[in-house]
Amino acid sequence: MPERVVRLAEEVGRVTDEKLQGIEQVARSTKMLALNALIESARVGDAGAGFAVVAREVGEVADRARTLSEELSGELRPRLDELVELGHQLVGRVRGQRLADLALNVIELMDRNLYERSCDVRWWATDGALVDALTTRDPAAARHAGDRLATILRSYTVYLDLWLADADGRVVARAGSDRGGVVGSDVRDQEWFRAAMATRDGDAYAALDVARVPELGGLAATYATAVRAGGATTGAPVGALGVFFDWERQSRAIVDGVRLAPGERDRTRVLLLDRTGLVLAASDGVGVLTERVPLRTADGASGSYVDGGVTVGFAATPGYETYEGLGWYGALVQHG
Repeated sequence: MPERVVRLAEEVGRVTDEKLQGIEQVARSTKMLALNALIESARVGDAGAGFAVVAREVGEVADRARTLSEELSGELRPRLDELVELGHQLVGRVRGQRLADLALNVIELMDRNLYERSCDVRWWATDGALVDALTTRDPAAARHAGDRLATILRSYTVYLDLWLADADGRVVARAGSDRGGVVGSDVRDQEWFRAAMATRDGDAYAALDVARVPELGGLAATYATAVRAGGATTGAPVGALGVFFDWERQSRAIVDGVRLAPGERDRTRVLLLDRTGLVLAASDGVGVLTERVPLRTADGASGSYVDGGVTVGFAATPGYETYEGLGWYGALVQHG
């Protein structure tokens, strides 16, 4: 682990400083003893002449030891400091790359999930029960379409609801209970309906930004397409199908599912952001659809950077199969 390299370099630096200080202390003590010996030899006169020679040599050895200590400190300390700095840089690069890889994993999982939603809405729009409800305008056919949508909803638990509207924008059937009075309501001015009716053929669909749907009491990522005459790809639009993906529950499962080490989770925020940095999902549950997190991407599809002790890894949506994505980003913001 790069962190281990840094810790070892710091430990070597600490031990080196301690030992050099010890050598310096020994040199000073030896020098003081040599000086005391010279003074004592001078006091006793000729009898101490030989001892004075030894004392001077000991003093020179002490001076040399002190000089070597200073030279070693001067040469070794900058190298140790550089090693520690390089270690910190390596830690930053490795951590940043790992966070960027995890961010890519987050956005890829979401892309694949939403790709399936784009497939769902297109093939469900060809269901005979839905086509009949819109072309016959028979109340019994509408009820059958509602039953069909309810069956789909029970099987596909990732949705909040599915709505079927005629060409005039009147909801004729829905998958969920109609206690909210959705059936019969006018949705012609709602974005999903307009976008669905504007699709060029049965292979096209509309993917809307995450938004709160009051009738459903939660956040939804809405996918829609036109229901066409005869269920044919090139048939004329006879209405629209909108499917409302349970955004809060499904996106939270993705950001919470990122594999972080036990010591990382409390200091790491996993995010899904739209193209403007608006928080669409957050592992801490904070700021959804209210907070913007500006990323320093430098127009890169993936990368990382450090900002004031915080490491940020990001990755732009790569899309999946026929789903091109909406310009969203996965991001991890890690403190410490």
